[in-house]
Amino acid sequence: MRTYSPKAGEITREWYVVDAEGETLGRLATRVATVLRGKHKPTFTPHMDMGDHVIIVNADKIVLTGAKAEQKLYNSHSGYPGGLRGVPFATMMERRPTDVVEKAVFGMLPKNKLGRQMAKKLKVYAGSEHPHAAQQPQPLPDHV
Repeated sequence: MRTYSPKAGEITREWYVVDAEGETLGRLATRVATVLRGKHKPTFTPHMDMGDHVIIVNADKIVLTGAKAEQKLYNSHSGYPGGLRGVPFATMMERRPTDVVEKAVFGMLPKNKLGRQMAKKLKVYAGSEHPHAAQQPQPLPDHV
């Protein structure tokens, strides 16, 4: 018997809505990255984009455990000597709460063309409203 490998036309994509209110950042990010990658499907193939679309609402109400809310820094470097910049978690949540969730999820996806393709299926919104009502989204599966 030959190993089954799905074709690109045989992939069906679902839409999932996740409410991030009161959720822990890392635990939410792992569940979302699993769905974006498609690992929850029995036909998962590592070299193909099998994942589903995910909409995250209430990103501004995400929480961190312990003292991470005061200690976590988001670092970037300009490329010049001494060009390291660190932005605290609290400042990121005030300015761009969607970036906090996106960075956590993107860090769990592959770092190649396939990962960037998977990342395009993630939509993050700070409030409870989103413009994707036509896709009839559903909650994340429990087994993820």
